[in-house]
Amino acid sequence: MIDALAYFCLIVGALLSLSAGVALVRFPDLLSRMHAATKPQALGLLLILAGCALRLRDHLGVMALVAVFQMATAPVAAHMVGRAGYRSGRVRQDLLITDELASEADRP
Repeated sequence: MIDALAYFCLIVGALLSLSAGVALVRFPDLLSRMHAATKPQALGLLLILAGCALRLRDHLGVMALVAVFQMATAPVAAHMVGRAGYRSGRVRQDLLITDELASEADRP
């Protein structure tokens, strides 16, 4: 039963990571691609780590460390990419509902 759950986690995690890669190629703008690069990829990695942890029980510390680092760095990286894209003018202004950075972009 544990092996079946591990295989399920591995397959779903791989499909989520695959969908993140396809979305990076198919989505039209920076913000959509940024969302695709962080959300399903992070969940896919966590599911793959959960499947590996269920299957290989002797490396749980390393897998937990990878999960913590992924959850700590992915949101920060996405924030920095989004902010750099906004400042360089790569964000489509017609897709923004509210532009909270408009006053900050004028500052040096």
